Amino acid sequence: MASSGTLAGVVNPYAEGLMGLAQANDLTPKISEDIGFLMGLINDSDSFYAFLSNPLVSDESKKSLLRKSVSEHLHPYTFNFLMILIDRKRMSLLKNICSKYQDIYRKLNKIALAEVVSAVPLSDDQQEAVRQKVIQITGAHSVELESQIDADLIGGVVIKVGSQVLDASLKGQLRRIGLSLSS
Repeated sequence: MASSGTLAGVVNPYAEGLMGLAQANDLTPKISEDIGFLMGLINDSDSFYAFLSNPLVSDESKKSLLRKSVSEHLHPYTFNFLMILIDRKRMSLLKNICSKYQDIYRKLNKIALAEVVSAVPLSDDQQEAVRQKVIQITGAHSVELESQIDADLIGGVVIKVGSQVLDASLKGQLRRIGLSLSS
């Protein structure tokens, strides 16, 4: 397995190249939308990504699948980028390249990514309150939320932005009370 430095050395130029193309053509929001669409497919279908990243599957079979399944949903630049990845035998890195592209896009547009774990799904008002809190903490222009449900929290939320963690869960409060009582 390649080290993370080696992986970054291969992934970063592809993500940066796609970003450069998007910026040069004033398409950064559209290409970012395409990348989000691709990440959704990758995350929703293990077999889709396994097929594309399998070195034993022919390049033409991969291209055919993409033509049939995603070509009408993607900007031609994004679709052609996928074809280049196939030609260069880099489809196994697609998930990493997409993730890096999204990181670059967020940084350029001052968008914070907040991972939110809650005991129950958050309402729209609660999601907006989380967004406002993250904007207040980070100074970002906007916030993307990645939500997860963890019934063990009992109530409240845990918000992670980068290396910062804000634990406003009932489980976290009980743990802190227990620590203060034991000391």
